[in-house]
Amino acid sequence: MQITTHYKGRYLSLVERDGWEYATRTNPVVAVLVAWVADRLLLVEQFRKPVESPVIELPAGLVGDQGEESVIEAGHRELVEETGYAAGCLREVLRCPTSAGMSDETAVFLAATGLQQVGPGGGDASEEITVHAVTRDEADAWLRAQQDRGKAVDPKIFTALYWGPPGAK
Repeated sequence: MQITTHYKGRYLSLVERDGWEYATRTNPVVAVLVAWVADRLLLVEQFRKPVESPVIELPAGLVGDQGEESVIEAGHRELVEETGYAAGCLREVLRCPTSAGMSDETAVFLAATGLQQVGPGGGDASEEITVHAVTRDEADAWLRAQQDRGKAVDPKIFTALYWGPPGAK
């Protein structure tokens, strides 16, 4: 099996293996946080250059982009950074490819429990993040309204809604 690298950037590379071109991440996984405060799912909104649009998504980030860390450590860091909430406990619930035909990127869903607000959230100096807290019952209508306003909605949100708040299933 020979891999040819066509381009290598800081976080992504374009490679070819057995005639198949795909993007590969220099950081192995993405932590995606399923965080419920009471009966409200924490979502974040930020402008994403690749789609030239604000995107509603779960709090998430790269593992290891700020130095060596585990998925759980990255999850704790990203949750506080993006939402202002710290988790008493994070546990892994699912690993899955995000776009198996185009990338080797893997999303790791982490369930966050025991949440306490410890700061304002909003992201780091390179981000402008708005935090939203949406109940399961209002999520469909709220997400549709966001799309009607021209915002993109990341489908991973629906995975989080499937799990529902802790104790709901």
